[in-house]
Amino acid sequence: MKTITTRDWDAGAGKERRHEQVQFSGLDLCETDLEGVEFSECVFRDTRFNCSQQTDVAYLNCRFVNCNFFDATFTNCKAVGSGFEGCTFDLTRVDGGDWSFTGLQRADLGTATFTGVRMREADLTGVRARNGTMRWLDLSAAQLTGADFTGCDLRGTDLHAFDPRTVEMRDAVITADQAVVLAMSLGLQIRDA
Repeated sequence: MKTITTRDWDAGAGKERRHEQVQFSGLDLCETDLEGVEFSECVFRDTRFNCSQQTDVAYLNCRFVNCNFFDATFTNCKAVGSGFEGCTFDLTRVDGGDWSFTGLQRADLGTATFTGVRMREADLTGVRARNGTMRWLDLSAAQLTGADFTGCDLRGTDLHAFDPRTVEMRDAVITADQAVVLAMSLGLQIRDA
């Protein structure tokens, strides 16, 4: 697997539109604008994405280790099949796109904002989204055991994968339709008076 550092990136690797099976080590992408770039089966280790603006970027089956996404914005990006280990997401914004099959186990998403993102079968085991914003998400078949959505804005999000017995949801903001879904997941029968 080829390794690219910040020096290589600045020397021309950053102009390439497709990267496959590349390891990016210590890469500094702070305040970088990326658009229409595809990364496939790449590893990002100790990479800083701080304040980057990314549009239509695809991270397919990539691995992120100890990366910093402070104030990064992802618009209509893909992270399908990618895994995140030891990463920070302070003030990260994800608007649209497909993050299905991602591994975000135990990630702290409390100050992150996810809106209109497809996250089917994502592994959100133990994720901490206290007071976060996760609106209009498709979380079909997501793994949510031990996740904490206390005070999280979940309006419009598909809650069929949520089990209130294994997911903390105190003070979460939901709609009446979503409340019915949660009640049915508890086995309650909803009838008119």
